[in-house]
Amino acid sequence: MIGQLIFTILLIAAGFFFYKNAAKIYRNIKLGKAVDRFDNPTARLKTMLLVAFGQKKMFKRPIAAILHLFVYVGFCIINIEMLEIVIDGIFGTHRVLSFMGGFYDFLIYSFEILAFLVLASCVIFLIRRNILKIRRLNQSELNHWPKTDANLILVTEILLMTAFLFMNAADQKLQLLSHAHYTAVGAFPISTALLSLMPTSIDSLIFIERFCWWFHIVGVLAFLNYLPISKHLHIVLAFPNTYFSKLEPKGKFENMPAVTAEVKAMLDPNLPPPSGEISRFGIKDAQDLTWKNLLDAYTCTECGRCTSACPANITGKLLSPRKIMMDTRDRIEEIGKNIDTNKSFVDDGKSLLDTYISREEIWACTSCNACVEQCPVNINPLEIIIGLRQYTVMEESQAPTSINTMLSNMENNGAPWKYAQADRANWTNQ
Repeated sequence: MIGQLIFTILLIAAGFFFYKNAAKIYRNIKLGKAVDRFDNPTARLKTMLLVAFGQKKMFKRPIAAILHLFVYVGFCIINIEMLEIVIDGIFGTHRVLSFMGGFYDFLIYSFEILAFLVLASCVIFLIRRNILKIRRLNQSELNHWPKTDANLILVTEILLMTAFLFMNAADQKLQLLSHAHYTAVGAFPISTALLSLMPTSIDSLIFIERFCWWFHIVGVLAFLNYLPISKHLHIVLAFPNTYFSKLEPKGKFENMPAVTAEVKAMLDPNLPPPSGEISRFGIKDAQDLTWKNLLDAYTCTECGRCTSACPANITGKLLSPRKIMMDTRDRIEEIGKNIDTNKSFVDDGKSLLDTYISREEIWACTSCNACVEQCPVNINPLEIIIGLRQYTVMEESQAPTSINTMLSNMENNGAPWKYAQADRANWTNQ
């Protein structure tokens, strides 16, 4: 009864703290501006099923995709067993679902195979990160906490799967010894190989089985509450993020109607001023972003596929689309903590532009959309970069000399080049 009470308290506490942390993240995302992403539910559902459930874009890199698929499917399916663990923990039963007979044996058999695949994949991922040092997984923005975060998750998953297999091995040996409470159920293709490592003492076997059981369940509950402070929040957010993907052409500016109305009103005094609240053109701080941009930031798993495909980054420029998303998440987190402390946002003298993202970064972007195309969960760093550019040009009238020259030529000559309008078609005479 004491064990059942402790388990129930841990379960309730884990659920409560996860709810509180999830509520803060939801609040932070809602700090963004409104944008309609609820249209065309059929197309959105199809996108989610293909990209999030089907892992469609992951397979642009087959080796990493297959390993990730093992972890994704394995971790999801193995946690079906959590239903049995929760029931056993609350009511003091053992393998309560064993009444399903042969189907239960099939489930345990499958869980063991998947557990081994998850374990092996995580070991390979650790080797890729820390020994082979894949470039996109070892760039400067991942120094310190991001790298530690990734390694912690991989080590945790290895330990959880190891505990699962050793728990089954001890359980199986107790079944073979016909010990009461450990009835002969389940099929154990992987943990059978661990039987030779198990002691012969029944007390020792029970200790190993119970220790691994508690380690596994407490580890899962701890992992649940680690998610909100980790890049692995994408496990949850990848599905809504792909559902709310942008269905319009990738390069379409969503604020152009407001910009056009404002410019027309400035050029023609006879026109009435734009109706509604005057909004800032472009993006200076995280609150100027839409809620979908902020959802993107929380969904980013820092895989670096965007950065490895970025032509600016490849040629040695400062821009990294992954860093753009990480900076956005860090800034909105900082704003959220500011609100928690002061009950409402108090100006802290910081902003996403300049404090987190430099102007050199945003003007290095070629606007090619390679980062958007490569992202496995349809994150759009380019929208943030373009918004920051719009602010510097339209609100501050600041841009690099080459950009100002181009804009001036567009205004005076109707083309980016310094030719008179009358000479624009001369090239056709060559």
